[in-house]
Amino acid sequence: MRRARIVGTGSYLPARVVTNDEFAQRLDTSDAWIRERTGIRERHIADDGQNASDLALEASREALAAAGLAASRLELIVVATSTPDYIFPSTACLLQAKLGAAGCAAFDVQAVCSGFVYALATADNFIRSGMARNALVVGAEVFSRILDWNDRATCVLFGDGAGAVVLAADERPGIHASVLRADGRHAGILSVPGNICGGRVCGSPFLQMQGNQVFKFAVRVLEEVAHETLAAAGMSLADVDWLIPHQANVRILEATAKKLGLARERLVVTVDRHANTSAASVPLALDEYVRAGRIRAGHNVMLQGVGGGFTWGATLVTM
Repeated sequence: MRRARIVGTGSYLPARVVTNDEFAQRLDTSDAWIRERTGIRERHIADDGQNASDLALEASREALAAAGLAASRLELIVVATSTPDYIFPSTACLLQAKLGAAGCAAFDVQAVCSGFVYALATADNFIRSGMARNALVVGAEVFSRILDWNDRATCVLFGDGAGAVVLAADERPGIHASVLRADGRHAGILSVPGNICGGRVCGSPFLQMQGNQVFKFAVRVLEEVAHETLAAAGMSLADVDWLIPHQANVRILEATAKKLGLARERLVVTVDRHANTSAASVPLALDEYVRAGRIRAGHNVMLQGVGGGFTWGATLVTM
C-alpha cells in the first residue's frame, strides 16, 4: 500500500524578538500576568518587508535540504495560512516561484490554527491516491499584521513564523490516520470579521476572540479528536511517544495532555518562546524537537490543531 512519510522538516522564525516586558512598557500588563495566563514569555515578529511567502521560503529550504530533495522535483506544494501575501495569487504559488519549482500543483489551505493538520492530511491523500510522489507542506503566518496592538487581551498572544515538512511516498506507514472536523456555528468566538469591498476594508481587520469559550472548546475537541484518530489508526495512547498540539496557550496544552492521561514529559511545548503562530505552530514545534534529537525515527507523534472556524483535527505519524 502506498503511504506518505515525513522525510524532512524545517522552520523559520523572524529575527526580531518581542518580550513581555516590551508590552508592559505601553500597556496595562506585565510579564508575570502574561506568563501566568498563557505561558508565553516572548514571540518573533516579522519585519515590514517580510510576508508569509518569505517565511515559508526559509522553512521550505530547510525541509528540502533535510529531505535531500531538489525543489525542482516537487510534485505538490500546500501552504496553510490565514495571513497570505495577497488575496490572490495563493501564497503557495508565490512560494513555488521563489523556490524555482514551477509546474507542480500549488495551492493554499485556510483552516486557521488547524491549517497545517488540514494541509498535511490533504497532501497525504494526494500521495496515497498516486496523484503525487512527494509534497511540500508548509504552515506560515504573519499574525502581527492582523492584531490590534492596543488590545492587551489579544496582541500578547501571537507571533510570526513558518514550519515545513516534505512528504514522500513509501510502502512503510508514516502518516497512519487523520481526522478533520469543523463547526461553523462557533465562528463568532474567534475571527477577523472584515473583508475588502469596493476598495476599502469593510468590518474589522483585527483578530477578535472570546478567550474563555475558546479555551473550553479547544480542550474538549482536542481530547475527542485524539481518540478518534487513534481509533482510525488502530492504535492506543500507549503507542504515542509525543503529543504536539497547536501551541496557543500552555494551559490548553497541559489540560489536553492531562485529559488524555499523557505524562507531561511526552507533551511538546514551544509556546513560551514562539507564542501562538497559528498554522505554523505545529510544524515549528515538530522541527525544533526533530533537530534537537528528541523526536527520532520510529517515534509515534500525534499532531493536533484547533482554531477559528471552528476547525480542529489530528494526525498520527510515525517518524
